[in-house]
Amino acid sequence: MKGELLDRDDIDIDFGLKADGLFAALNTIAQAQLERARTHHNARPVAVGVGCIGPVRPDVVAVSPTNINAWRSYPLRSNLASATSLNVYGDVGAKALALAEGWLGAAQGRQDFLAMVVGSTVEGGIVLNGQLLEGATGNAGSIGHTIVEPNGRRCVCGSRGCLDAEASGPAIEAITGRSPTEPTYEIMQRTGRLVGQAVATVCNVLDIDLAVVGGTVALGFGATFFNSAQEALSEHARLSFSRSARIIPARLGGRGPLIGAGAVGVRGMRRAGRPRP
Repeated sequence: MKGELLDRDDIDIDFGLKADGLFAALNTIAQAQLERARTHHNARPVAVGVGCIGPVRPDVVAVSPTNINAWRSYPLRSNLASATSLNVYGDVGAKALALAEGWLGAAQGRQDFLAMVVGSTVEGGIVLNGQLLEGATGNAGSIGHTIVEPNGRRCVCGSRGCLDAEASGPAIEAITGRSPTEPTYEIMQRTGRLVGQAVATVCNVLDIDLAVVGGTVALGFGATFFNSAQEALSEHARLSFSRSARIIPARLGGRGPLIGAGAVGVRGMRRAGRPRP
């Protein structure tokens, strides 16, 4: 296993579709990729790996992504298994990114780090002592629901001032009236500061000194975002073990979530005692 990305496909989410319509769209590209694997790459698919916005139940038996209202306790695993005739293994997308960045990316060789996605939502995955934290329900690392603006915007979780409600792409558009692909300098700075503030909390609580951040908003905002995030992190992480903490871009870029989903699949086969490719 080298973590090589052989092929990819993308499809925009149509938020007007109902649950089964959304799955049908997903299945369209899944079937296309399975066919290309067999005919174009001369490969034999052995499992499906999934990274999904949380909350999720273990191995995506049921998913309730915060940005897709039509999927509430949606049985993603069983539907994918039926459609592909393959074993399906899944996890929260940011946890999948943590596996990828620890394997081949910016956290390679590190035993303790935080991986984050700042895009359509804000999520995290935490690695401590070389192990990805699972939590009681498999949703450990939900940094998007750290409070960064007391009495701030209402979050989809029901609270106020969550990082997700202040720094995600939809939140930025709601606050500014502008697409996050056309940000002002001030909103790039603000978003970075809020993320750095939340990361500092995690570093102080868990004795972590590295945060690897991907996602369309973070990577799209670039140096302005990361410089502001580092300034806020340095300001708020002042303990002897956290004051050297760094926040850096995910090295794998847009490949990270896909390689992470693959890593989730490999991990699932290993746990199930099934042979890996």
